[in-house]
Amino acid sequence: MKEQTGRGYAFGTFQGVFTPSILTIIGVVMYLRFGWMLGHAGLAASLAAVTIGSAITLLTGLSISALATNMRMEGGGAYFMLSRSFGAEAGAALGIPLALSQAVGVSFYVAGFAEALVNSGLPVVGAWDPRLVGFATLSVLAVVATLNANIALKSQYFIMAAIAASLVSFFLGGAPKTLSPPESVPEALGFWPVFAVFFPAVTGILSGVGMSGDLKDPRRSIPAGTIAAVLTGYAIYMAVPIFLDRFVSDPGVLRTDTMILAKCARWTFPILLGVWAATLSSAVGSFLCAPRVVQALSRDRVLPRVLGRGWGATDDPRLASAVCFAIAAVGLWFGDINAIAPILTMFNLSTYALLNLSAGLESVMGNPAWRPTFRVKAVFSIAGFAMCAGAMFMISPGWTFVALGCEAGIYWVVKRRALQARWGDMRTGILAYAAHLVLRMLDRRPPAFHTWRPNLLVFSGAPGRRSRLAAFAAAVSGNTSFATFAAVLPAAAWSQAREAELAAAMRSWLDRRRIDAQVRIHSASSTWTGVDELVRAYGYGPLEPNTVLLGDSSGAEFAAALMQMIRRRRNVVFMRSDEGGLFADAGGVIDVWWRGKSGNASFLLAMACLLRRGGAGRISSRTRIRLCHLLETGEQEANERSRYASFLADARVDADVAVVAKEDGETPFDRIAATSASSAIVLMGLRAPCDGETPAAYAAYIDTLRASTENLPQAVFACAAEDVDFKGIFRF
Repeated sequence: MKEQTGRGYAFGTFQGVFTPSILTIIGVVMYLRFGWMLGHAGLAASLAAVTIGSAITLLTGLSISALATNMRMEGGGAYFMLSRSFGAEAGAALGIPLALSQAVGVSFYVAGFAEALVNSGLPVVGAWDPRLVGFATLSVLAVVATLNANIALKSQYFIMAAIAASLVSFFLGGAPKTLSPPESVPEALGFWPVFAVFFPAVTGILSGVGMSGDLKDPRRSIPAGTIAAVLTGYAIYMAVPIFLDRFVSDPGVLRTDTMILAKCARWTFPILLGVWAATLSSAVGSFLCAPRVVQALSRDRVLPRVLGRGWGATDDPRLASAVCFAIAAVGLWFGDINAIAPILTMFNLSTYALLNLSAGLESVMGNPAWRPTFRVKAVFSIAGFAMCAGAMFMISPGWTFVALGCEAGIYWVVKRRALQARWGDMRTGILAYAAHLVLRMLDRRPPAFHTWRPNLLVFSGAPGRRSRLAAFAAAVSGNTSFATFAAVLPAAAWSQAREAELAAAMRSWLDRRRIDAQVRIHSASSTWTGVDELVRAYGYGPLEPNTVLLGDSSGAEFAAALMQMIRRRRNVVFMRSDEGGLFADAGGVIDVWWRGKSGNASFLLAMACLLRRGGAGRISSRTRIRLCHLLETGEQEANERSRYASFLADARVDADVAVVAKEDGETPFDRIAATSASSAIVLMGLRAPCDGETPAAYAAYIDTLRASTENLPQAVFACAAEDVDFKGIFRF
């Protein structure tokens, strides 16, 4: 099996790109449906349809030219471009429908040939079955195109001469001498149904691009041949409706007589010959392209690898051709010409859209790797993408969603297979550019309390050692907020291998628990120096961590670190006990001890609401929040309970209220411990350091908190230091 190929036939621009493109463009639609289009839509709308369709194709041709001159083109044409731009999954999602649409396109053109032959008025052939004629024609074309593409393309020079003669005969013609009025005239269709039937007439550029693996110089041939074919086709397509409108004025005749061009021509036979030649050449062009897309898909391991086999020095895809023949035969048997056209339109438009988007995004991002020799401004490519997307929905929203659904399904299947692509793509660049735009916009907007979210910096070390801290952080984040799990390595113990090993272990632990978080390893002279450096410097622009989570610790260095974090306007959360299993899946209560006299209380309640969402931290959404208040001197239990219940109702927080009073001989912490003895988590406020307070004094305060809450199941202390009105979260 051949995995690497050369340039196949080494065709030039005229034979390899222009000829298959223009002969696929000048095909069955022009000869058999231009009168039908004119009869339904009128001259102005027909010219508009031609212009819109050609504009879409021209913009796509420009985008294709830019892409082709920025990469080393191999076989597969549009599929190759898309897979190398958006990745294997997106390439397959468009490449498989593209190959299918081109194979079915053969049915479209062969059906047109059979219809033209049977309706030509020639003796004998009028009694033939169009389907049998189509099958016989398809078989002959398949043999010629499969065995030798060079012969197939060279034969098209004679076809081109026949088409030119037919056009001369038509333009020299005039109004038919006798026209039989139709017995019944169908009602006029709207613009977009007519456009759907017409649009396949301008999709021939994919036939030329599909020969990319057989071109001597794709970077030169694809732009020149594609654009020349589009402009030539546009000139012809604009002229034919104008002349036909002069020759025939009866819309009923135009709608019902598919051979009206032949009746208007000076000589009938050149038109018949042109119809046959054009439809056959279009079928050959599509039949040459479709197997090469299948072969490229196979060599990228999207389709069975056996289909990627090539024969001979020219690497002919004979097995892929056999598959395409079978698809074309099925399409020929089950579909008529008008039924097939909208299906082709959707797949071609989605392919066109992604080609335009790829070139547009590359141009906008301006990566160093984007150096096409054929340059196109991003606005033209983006406009092409918008026109393709708009045309799809205007033609048929239903079929658009069907096509997109099929492509999404293919993308999902290929994604599940986890193919290892042998090439890079632009997805990382797209994400980086999008992040750049979002950060720039975010940096210019002031913080707002009702959109506040925690951006966590979690000093977990190896998370397995502090599993409860990691679970708490994951539950607060809920995989919807930013979270970074950090570890500090002493400089004396640091090595590149040790850092990589620890980072890999942390990522593995997070991945196994489906926790979406970044990993950061920092080296410093000491642990607390590293913590301070990370808190001070970690982050980018507006995405600096606003909340720091730490595990159980004590001493003056720990207190000094907390003081520095608070003074730098970081919210601080630390757990008195950070080891042990993860939180229970069900049951339990989250107690929030609330005095309501500082921002800490609202911050704690916000944390409790985040915890109860459930998710990666395994805190059940059935867990209750309980707002707890210890009565102070002069406060009445009924009044306080009513006040808190009213607050919770206004704040739209589903929580219980517990108002308790100290009993004789109890300290405040004794009553707190008795009330929250069976709670899953107890959230309590941590005061900010006072002016002039020393680390030793603050450490003594923290040690008192720790000792006073040692009987609680899980105490979490928090200080809201960020410049945010946390109370406003519950007033919004």
